[in-house]
Amino acid sequence: MHLRAAAIQLNSRNNPAENLATVEHFLEQAADMGAQFVSLPEFWTYLGPYSGFDEAAQTIPGPAIERLQEKARKHKMIVHGGSIVERVTSTPGKFHNTSVLINREGEIIAQYRKIHLFDVDLANGEKHYESERIVPGNQLVTAEIEGITFGLTVCYDLRFPELYRSLALRGAQLLMVPAGFTLHTGRDHWEVLLRARAIENFCYVIAPAQVGQYPPNRQCFGRSMIIDPWGLVLAQAQDMPSVIMTEIDLEQIARVRAQIPSLEHRQPQVYEL
Repeated sequence: MHLRAAAIQLNSRNNPAENLATVEHFLEQAADMGAQFVSLPEFWTYLGPYSGFDEAAQTIPGPAIERLQEKARKHKMIVHGGSIVERVTSTPGKFHNTSVLINREGEIIAQYRKIHLFDVDLANGEKHYESERIVPGNQLVTAEIEGITFGLTVCYDLRFPELYRSLALRGAQLLMVPAGFTLHTGRDHWEVLLRARAIENFCYVIAPAQVGQYPPNRQCFGRSMIIDPWGLVLAQAQDMPSVIMTEIDLEQIARVRAQIPSLEHRQPQVYEL
């Protein structure tokens, strides 16, 4: 089975209306390129200070996701909605970092709430405390559409290989990593981690990213990528908003796993994770 897969790289900011218009433009571009599956980056509806979450947050379904559903129906594309700021209706002032998967009929097939929160003090002076506003998820999510099994993750999850191994053992073939990696961490870690997750699990990795500056004077690394199960980079974005696309051969997963059956060679009775 082959799938024409696209990843959209964005420079989202703290203006949800402008961000949505940009996303709709790139979704149309991806459709014109013949994409059958399209993925968006983390926080595509709003990227800015945590103080803006109250105004920018939405429910699911809500206006932003409904627009993605419309595009999926119009172009008969599978759409992975990166992640948005989802309002926690039961707890005012709290939010989830939530990813959504939509089928060609425009139906929401799966939702994933980011498990690992980005609470760090970086050497360049950047401080990120996602847990101040974000409530972590507590469920692994895989979902099947048309015989393809997707494993859903978001950004900082990438640093926890046990999550990806768990998704692979649940049958995931495409590992989704929508992200907004910082410039400071991304230039040294982004590609290395993505290729490692692909190689460790012999899965495709699709990683649409944010790029460029956003308020308050911070910068995302970009370099969105699509990586095959052997760890080869099939497509990579440059340092600007854009669409990258490649054709995925899902049978490649079985061929690679037959060469190096490391998943079968695991000895889980020896180690605990």
